[in-house]
Amino acid sequence: MLAFTMIAWTLALRELGHSWLSELAAHRAWTAACQAVFTVIAALLIWGNFVYQLTRFGQLRRSRAHRPSSLEALEQVYEGPERPLVILVPAYKEEIAVVRCALLSAALQEHPARRVLLLIDDPPQPESRADRAALAGLRELPRCLQALFDAAAKPFIEAERAFHSRRARSATVAREELDVLAQLYGRAAVQVQRFSWRAGAGSASERLLEEKVLIPLAQSHRARAERLAATPAADLAALEHEYRRLAALFSVGLAAFERKLYENLPHEPNKAMNLNSYLALLGGRFNEVRRGNHWFLEAAASGSASLIVRAAEFVITLDADSILLPEYALRLVHTMCLPGNERLAVAQTPYSSIPAARGSLEYVAGATTDIQYLVHQGFTAFGATFWVGANALLRTAALEDIKTHDRERGYPIVRYIQDRTVIEDTESSIDLIERGWKLYNYPERLAYSATPPDFGALLIQRRRWANGGLIILPKLLRYLAGAPCWTRLAESYFRSHYLVSIAVVNLGLLILLALPVGNVRESFWLCLTAVPYFVLYGRDLVRMGYRWRDLAHVYALNLLLVPVNLGGVVKSIEQALTGNKIPFGRTPKVAKRTAAPPFYVLAEYALLVMSAFALARDVAAHRWVHALFTASNTAFLGFAIGSYIGWPATLEDLRAGWHARRLASDVWDAAQLPAAGEGSRVPVSSQSRAA
Repeated sequence: MLAFTMIAWTLALRELGHSWLSELAAHRAWTAACQAVFTVIAALLIWGNFVYQLTRFGQLRRSRAHRPSSLEALEQVYEGPERPLVILVPAYKEEIAVVRCALLSAALQEHPARRVLLLIDDPPQPESRADRAALAGLRELPRCLQALFDAAAKPFIEAERAFHSRRARSATVAREELDVLAQLYGRAAVQVQRFSWRAGAGSASERLLEEKVLIPLAQSHRARAERLAATPAADLAALEHEYRRLAALFSVGLAAFERKLYENLPHEPNKAMNLNSYLALLGGRFNEVRRGNHWFLEAAASGSASLIVRAAEFVITLDADSILLPEYALRLVHTMCLPGNERLAVAQTPYSSIPAARGSLEYVAGATTDIQYLVHQGFTAFGATFWVGANALLRTAALEDIKTHDRERGYPIVRYIQDRTVIEDTESSIDLIERGWKLYNYPERLAYSATPPDFGALLIQRRRWANGGLIILPKLLRYLAGAPCWTRLAESYFRSHYLVSIAVVNLGLLILLALPVGNVRESFWLCLTAVPYFVLYGRDLVRMGYRWRDLAHVYALNLLLVPVNLGGVVKSIEQALTGNKIPFGRTPKVAKRTAAPPFYVLAEYALLVMSAFALARDVAAHRWVHALFTASNTAFLGFAIGSYIGWPATLEDLRAGWHARRLASDVWDAAQLPAAGEGSRVPVSSQSRAA
């Protein structure tokens, strides 16, 4: 396919060049200029075509070469020195059921020294009754789960102690110990089933937790019980290993932390600073001090401390709407600790989408996410991995290496993850590789994340994804210029495309619809260059459980997102010109529909009208190939607007926008101010000391 694309592009480029020279010879400067622009756009789109095919080749090669480490090798984590792991789950106005799934999947990770922290970023003193109830539920959730896990861990901890007590009294190893272990693993399976009942089976996240985490985990415990029961004998080291593992299965610390309770911690409203606030506390001892109406968190020089935060060698960051498979930490920590991986800063498995109802917006948008999983796996094959922020295992030593110091509201703060742009994971990737660290995509699906269920929520997510690449590009170019170009040729090819592709593809498509060019668009070879891309894309969809017809749905959705992506690009340009940081747009994770801004709703219809006008223009000029292009785009976009936005939602969003504009600006601004009395805060020590 790659060779076919190269041949077709070469022949198309020959035709384009010949046409351009003909226009110049005829002194038609405007047409020649338009054709030159068209050729450049076509070349940039072909760049993306090649990137997709090459990354798919890289992913396939890695998948075939991948040999998962044996269970014995993975479980060496129980034998060596302790490697503390903390799992951070940033949350802002999340549904409790969604967060519960994320916390359960995090708490059930197999690692002997793990903690799970829910980093609540809601305003500490909400105004509405609903917000107060939601915040109270989030604060209570880690306590409830901690009680459940403590009760679950108790019999296994006691069993380990009893084993060592028996060993102290007798030097022989009895066969009955294997029967005891088998019974304990059967009990562990039953305990996991109890978590299953508590998780419920209503939402997509809860169903996925059931199918991918709880059921397989219970089955693995039963299988281990059967294997131990059938084992004729075992040495002392093997028995100690099994008891140690059983004692660690449910031994986990869960707690909540709220940075906004403290005046001197960062309050910048974005995920990066929520994570940075807690990362800066690792390994420290602190006292909560009240001055006036504000609480402060200050380092405890000596003596007692109201908050003790243990150090961690590794950190997992996990979005509140994401779910980890049970072996996530076990496999990625093992990868980090392999010889030769001492400079590995980030190990991750780019998330897959949580399955949704066929044909829905959530389903189609999830298909694009699953395709990106394959692309990111291919990036690693060419040394061009980017950190994808929904989940990742981070080495704290690497974070210390890229940290910077700053001040916010007059207080000193530490930034490990840069929040200069709203795609903090992408910029941090460049920061890490600049300092000689590496990033790695593990070639298995070990994490899942929710996809926005409606156009309003998807708009916020995808506009944020499109904002920042152009700002980060100069930093990448400086890094690439620091070594001979031939040593980083492949890395440059893929990393540069990753940062500019959203701007190039969406702006290029818009220009292709609007730019009147003569016969150049009738190139048969240029049309053929797209065939391998769409065939490969459709085949990948089918291999991941989608249908061939979903290829058309994905294309329609991508057309619908053109104004959204361009909105994010414009924000990048605005920040580059003004130097003002663009506010972080959090993706809503609520059951009700998220309203879309009227500007973007109208932009969708404007794009539809423009496409229809281009079709009429092509028909009048007898440009039949391009007429087919504009006709198909018009049909796909019309389908996307009708299916993924809908006329009732359009009217509702436009009406809501009109009423909002009629509100007095001073009343609107006042509604955004923090609630009165927010300074009277309750310190975190009254909520949880298990940080």
